[in-house]
Amino acid sequence: MTGRLTGKVAIITGGGAGIGEAIAKKFAKEGAAVVVAGFAEDPVCEVAEEIIRTGGRAITFTGDLSNPQTAEACVQAALAEYQELHILVNNAGVFPATSTIDKYPTEAFEYMIKNNIYSNFMMTRAAIPHLQKTRGNIVSAGSEAGHMGEPQNTPYGGTKGFIHAFQKGVAVEQAKFGVRSNIVGPGPIDTAWTHKETGPMNAKMEKLTVQGVPMGRRGTTEEVANVYAFLASDEASYVTGAIYFVDGGVTVSKGPHGDEVPSDLAKEPIGVLPVEHTKDGNTEVRPQDAASMITD
Repeated sequence: MTGRLTGKVAIITGGGAGIGEAIAKKFAKEGAAVVVAGFAEDPVCEVAEEIIRTGGRAITFTGDLSNPQTAEACVQAALAEYQELHILVNNAGVFPATSTIDKYPTEAFEYMIKNNIYSNFMMTRAAIPHLQKTRGNIVSAGSEAGHMGEPQNTPYGGTKGFIHAFQKGVAVEQAKFGVRSNIVGPGPIDTAWTHKETGPMNAKMEKLTVQGVPMGRRGTTEEVANVYAFLASDEASYVTGAIYFVDGGVTVSKGPHGDEVPSDLAKEPIGVLPVEHTKDGNTEVRPQDAASMITD
């Protein structure tokens, strides 16, 4: 039986870890040929090898996708290998620090602008001419933080708010060419970002994050990837300019309802994707980027 993405070619930015790994593996499972793109230090090669080992088609691309030449090179790599492009997944993003705004590091703010906004813009601009040829689509990583704001990391919510507005504009602008654009807005997901041991959250923030989810738990990367696969598929042919929140009810809740959920219902579901890099990926400002940034 063919998958819902059979015959499609997709670029997955930030595809080496966390949600990106799950998206790449879900798309490959659904029949797409994928380009797993990310930083050189991310496990993009491992993800691609795992896809190929299970019968899928994948190549890798590493580089700084906020750079216009690198973004163009990523698109050209997809075309060189697969001859066409149907789907761009703008998943790449960073969450480098938490602090009140009066103490928020300038370098962390600039790092988010670079990797959350510039990369989305550059990859979209580079891919659009080729997506027009295939009547393809874009799915970008937004966030419930872009809808409601994010205390202790207000700039992060701001970068995601930009993506929401930007890709809605792209959806309207590109509809006449048959190109769709949608956004997935994850809430707290079980990745490195939402654990105090592997991300910027402290113990209090981690606890409050889960308490604020009416379903009483983090989401899994596979649960997010499932929504990406739907929006990228022809099943969503009449969906464009939409934000699909995958947040366990965070955006509609009004308090710490997570504590009220029985423990058996608060368990994460057992997935089927062989994700191995959920807690991997770069979350801090990289030294090579920090060296070129403005400091206070």
